[in-house]
Amino acid sequence: MNFLAKIVFRNILRNRRRSLMTGSAVAAGALAMLLFGGYVGYIFAGLQTNSVQRTGHLTVFHSGYFQFGPGNPAAYGIDHYQDVMGLIQEDPVLKPMLNVLTPTQSLVGIAGNFSGSVDASKTFLGEGFIPSDRNRMKQWDEFHTGSRPAPDPRLTDADLNRGLVGFGVARMLGLCGPLKLADCPAMPAAKPSGSGSAAAVVDSDLLGLAQRDAGSGAPQTDPQLQLLAATADGAPNVVSLTVAGVERQGVRELDDNFIAMNLGLAQQLVYGRGEHKATGIVLQLKRSEDMPAARARLAVLFKQHGLDLEVKDFGDLNPFYGQVVKMFSGIFLFIAMVMGVIVLFAVVNTMTMNVMERTNEIGTTRAMGVRPAGIRWQFVSEGMMIGVLGTAFGTLAAIAIALTINHAGLTWIPPGNANPVPLKVDIFGKPMLMVGTWIVLVLVATFAALIPANRAARIPVVDALRHI
Repeated sequence: MNFLAKIVFRNILRNRRRSLMTGSAVAAGALAMLLFGGYVGYIFAGLQTNSVQRTGHLTVFHSGYFQFGPGNPAAYGIDHYQDVMGLIQEDPVLKPMLNVLTPTQSLVGIAGNFSGSVDASKTFLGEGFIPSDRNRMKQWDEFHTGSRPAPDPRLTDADLNRGLVGFGVARMLGLCGPLKLADCPAMPAAKPSGSGSAAAVVDSDLLGLAQRDAGSGAPQTDPQLQLLAATADGAPNVVSLTVAGVERQGVRELDDNFIAMNLGLAQQLVYGRGEHKATGIVLQLKRSEDMPAARARLAVLFKQHGLDLEVKDFGDLNPFYGQVVKMFSGIFLFIAMVMGVIVLFAVVNTMTMNVMERTNEIGTTRAMGVRPAGIRWQFVSEGMMIGVLGTAFGTLAAIAIALTINHAGLTWIPPGNANPVPLKVDIFGKPMLMVGTWIVLVLVATFAALIPANRAARIPVVDALRHI
């Protein structure tokens, strides 16, 4: 075996330039596949981390909410949600998996700012949560992406009346000045409108409800918004929200409508003096690999206790994640196919030239008693050796480039994010990518060498000996 390896290696070195160019083509294929695969893997990990930090791994809803509830959250609330949370928290199967278990409340309504010269209102999409649980969820970083924001001190569990708004909401409701926001244009002076205007009627009604809710109408030092929504019984309800700051959203449509608040205030707005429910119960797990088992256990648990609840994972709640995964997986597959074709033709060309130049040698070897299978194996081994050496060099180059990129401190803003995150190429966390790239390219090089090797094995001994 060592003798054959020496022969194969010496044959590769007989034409160093040709072998170097072929090996370089294999190395380029390995380099491209590993770097792009590592980049794609990091994108997937970053998107999953961002989604899990915001919505957890799994969310429990009232049955039918996912299809019909977003337009009417009050009608699809979870009754006695605290009992359901206790059931999940104390389950011996789920308890070791849980990192954070927290309720949320979704709502829609009208937000208005009627302070001083500002008189503006708009519809909003609200989210109620427990601030301490939200801060804990943002610390989840199983894949070590570096996206772990510091806890937000602007909201606390004790202060129910403080909240955050999207940058677009602040701009449209005239909060740029009070919040001292950069790159936020001041609201132009409102044009007078007729008494029959629908907008004027809405603003007037909202202002009246706000004044009734405020009672004494004492001036506030922080920006205030009045939020109007319909309760679960259909009655109008209004609360005052102190705007603690802005939380930019990665999507403009959401940024123009987003308002976040304490869970208690959201429930007060939606349910009034009635029973407070929750739109969803979020489960953030310690490990993503536990998600199928946790989802199956929840289904069994709800069935055993006769609860009309359903479970959705972060992929269901964030369809954009699945779309990005499919798109980049398709791109990676296309690049891998292109690199494979390049390696295939490069090795075929090199080995064909080797067969033509060594025809007399093939005839002499056959005349000495070597069978066609031996000739075939010799050329196949040369192609395989070129694939192994080229892939090894490409892997080393990819590792060096990846280390350089990872330590360069580069950042980027991925889709759906509002803040920059570190830019990395995750090769080391994807061992199957390295192994798979190595196996695929070596197999391609070996298969490519098989074509001219079969031709060499079929050359008649007499024809080979008299070949000029």
